[in-house]
Amino acid sequence: MFSILLAIIYMSFISLGLPDSLLGSGWPVMHQELGAPISLAGVITMIIAGGTIVSSLLSDRLTRRFGAGLVTAVSVGMTAMALFGFSASSSILQMYLWAIPYGLGAGAVDAALNNFVALHYAARHMSWLHCFWGVGVSVSPFIMGYCLSEDYGWQMGYRTVFVIQIVLTAMLFASLPLWKKKQAEYNDSENAVEAVALGVVGALKIKGVKYVLVSFFCYCALESTAGLWASSYLVESRGVDAETAALFASLFYLGITFGRLINGFVADKLGDKTLIRIGIGTIIAGIVMVGIPLKTDILVLCGLVVIGIGCAPVYPSVIHATPSNFGRENSQAIVGIQMASAYVGTTLMPPLFGLIADNINIGFYPVFLLAIAVLMLAMTELLNKTMKDKEKIK
Repeated sequence: MFSILLAIIYMSFISLGLPDSLLGSGWPVMHQELGAPISLAGVITMIIAGGTIVSSLLSDRLTRRFGAGLVTAVSVGMTAMALFGFSASSSILQMYLWAIPYGLGAGAVDAALNNFVALHYAARHMSWLHCFWGVGVSVSPFIMGYCLSEDYGWQMGYRTVFVIQIVLTAMLFASLPLWKKKQAEYNDSENAVEAVALGVVGALKIKGVKYVLVSFFCYCALESTAGLWASSYLVESRGVDAETAALFASLFYLGITFGRLINGFVADKLGDKTLIRIGIGTIIAGIVMVGIPLKTDILVLCGLVVIGIGCAPVYPSVIHATPSNFGRENSQAIVGIQMASAYVGTTLMPPLFGLIADNINIGFYPVFLLAIAVLMLAMTELLNKTMKDKEKIK
């Protein structure tokens, strides 16, 4: 029976990924129809991320009161309605307003699902589940690219994903008894611990939490900036047409998806720390490939795939390591704060690069990504050192 629950959780991760790449892949056309500057994609992302910060910080309280299943179902339903609102928008102001429920829904489901999987399933499932997020985020640029190439408009791209989200919402509500049964089984096990309501101040007092928050900030800043601006970078700096750029940008997400599929087979053997190091090193190599100024587009396209492959193990490994690094009793609270920190990165960095693109040159795309990647590497190594020192004290 619980294999059915795992399958539903896999589909939930698809629902997390589906909307994430729609804006970036459709924006080269959307901003022209809406009469908005190209940089305002970053503002929409900032509003969405602001909502996720609020709901991520509240996720601990919501999940302890209502359960991960109900929080997930309601949150996916909220994002579905927001997507329909996007499709019906005729001005940038309307896009701003619909971005609010989108963000509130996305943050709560992200924190609730990730902690649920970290507590109840092995590392390989965390990787494969995030691979399914990659399936969602990889499919939606193809949906948007098809709608643009067939002259259905970007609105139809959003409506198609809205329909998928509504179906997933119905399935989640139908599965609520399975979530409750899984939680009851965990409560009766020897590994069961009572979740602690830490709060932000309490979490920051735990050694290593500050480092993981900064590293998560960097990761989501890098992933969101790379994904959001890939199409625009290809169009503005490389001279690729909008429809082709939307399809090529999906290579970044395909790299994440493929990488997490492979990662699942080695996650239990290599461990979270090793996978994070390998991932960040691969990201840096991919950014260098994107930044090499050649006339051909082959290297930059391959570089986007390499960056995606490098991103693959980082997110799931950091989340899965949270209970072992900071205690199972603290994991729900810390995962929620990690999500908030991550979305602060998503909030600030894409619009910051938008300003750079508008006022300096969008060609600084690889330089911007490289700076974030180097800071992320430094923070993860400081976290590793802290955890090692903590083990020595024990």
